[in-house]
Amino acid sequence: MKNETSFLKNPFFISWILALLFYSLEYAIRSSPSVMIGNLQTNYDTSSTEISSLISAYYITYSITSLAAGLFLDRYGAKKPVFFGILVLAIGCLLFGGSYYDVGYAGRLMQGMGSAMAFPAAVYIAVKAFSGKNLATAIGITQTLGMLGGSAGQKLSNSYLSSGNSVSSIWIIFGAASLILALLALLFIPKSEVSENHEKQKNIFDNYKIIFSNPQSYLCGLISGLLFAPTTIFAMIWGVNFLQKTRNISLESATVACALVPIGWAIGCPLLGWIADKIKRRIPVIVGGAILMAVSLLQLSYLPDLVSENISFLFLGIGSGAAMIPYSIIKEVNPDKVKGSAAGAINFLTFGVTTLLAPLFSKLFGSKLTIGLNDNSLLQHSLLFFVIGIFGTVIISFFLKETGNVKPAETN
Repeated sequence: MKNETSFLKNPFFISWILALLFYSLEYAIRSSPSVMIGNLQTNYDTSSTEISSLISAYYITYSITSLAAGLFLDRYGAKKPVFFGILVLAIGCLLFGGSYYDVGYAGRLMQGMGSAMAFPAAVYIAVKAFSGKNLATAIGITQTLGMLGGSAGQKLSNSYLSSGNSVSSIWIIFGAASLILALLALLFIPKSEVSENHEKQKNIFDNYKIIFSNPQSYLCGLISGLLFAPTTIFAMIWGVNFLQKTRNISLESATVACALVPIGWAIGCPLLGWIADKIKRRIPVIVGGAILMAVSLLQLSYLPDLVSENISFLFLGIGSGAAMIPYSIIKEVNPDKVKGSAAGAINFLTFGVTTLLAPLFSKLFGSKLTIGLNDNSLLQHSLLFFVIGIFGTVIISFFLKETGNVKPAETN
């Protein structure tokens, strides 16, 4: 029993809890704007298309900063990067709560920049807090609670705004919570010994050269990005608004439906990962998850009375758990020495896809939403946009190297 609970006495255990809170908070901040598009339109006095661009700006800095997050952690340890990451997130929230569009846009960019530190930091600290036996479980908990934070962010934000509170005040609350968490991180995360060897840092940049010269890395990022897109673009940005205006359902019901996508993801990610390990095959599980997503979206589009929106979105989320499998593959198709950098690389590629697709979706479908009241065809066409991308991942996956049955020479 002593060995099983020894991690509780590890000073990095509290640090991991703080990193876990950081990751959950940033996911709540990432997803919350989806339930307040109308409020943000009024606050900034602009169109829904402009608000979509504002919300999507998060992914621009999130994807780019993901590359640097691991470098900062390796160079400085967890204490300073986590503190500054949360601090930048807090400032971004406070700026986003203002009434000037350009200031809000800068705030959203800062939110993405600060948030990019959350998951890499949680993994970095987990390595120090847990033994190898408990490490995978700790990382799985981190991923799951992050998505649950996204779901909670949508539900709680909707309840708060429905009570008559202003949209500005909720971002002040997010900012204040982030500042408190930043202070706790500064107080409780211990300093860790880090290498001052600049040659080693130089080699880290060389790692990215290796990763980005491997075509398989791009396939991993493209597959993951296309499978994440229905969550990041639809469920976390447009979904609530689309369901309200094309299906004429209440804000509360639309919020619950979209919030079930991250809950489904929290189920699907460990479940599909377990299946992939059990059958020792990665590609069939990716294809299976993609098919489940496509069927869920097609049912929602063309057979809406078959099951409720809640069930459709839950299964969409479960299927999207397959988006995490390429995170394992990219480490397996690249040399062992670059596995740490591979996580930052695929985050960059995955959310780079969101950065490119979000404005395209907004232009093609979001701009028509105001004239598409009770227009089910608009919802059908918008969801087909994602179905096409999902079927694209099925085709791309056949060019991906199967790594599930390969026994690595070295494990992390």
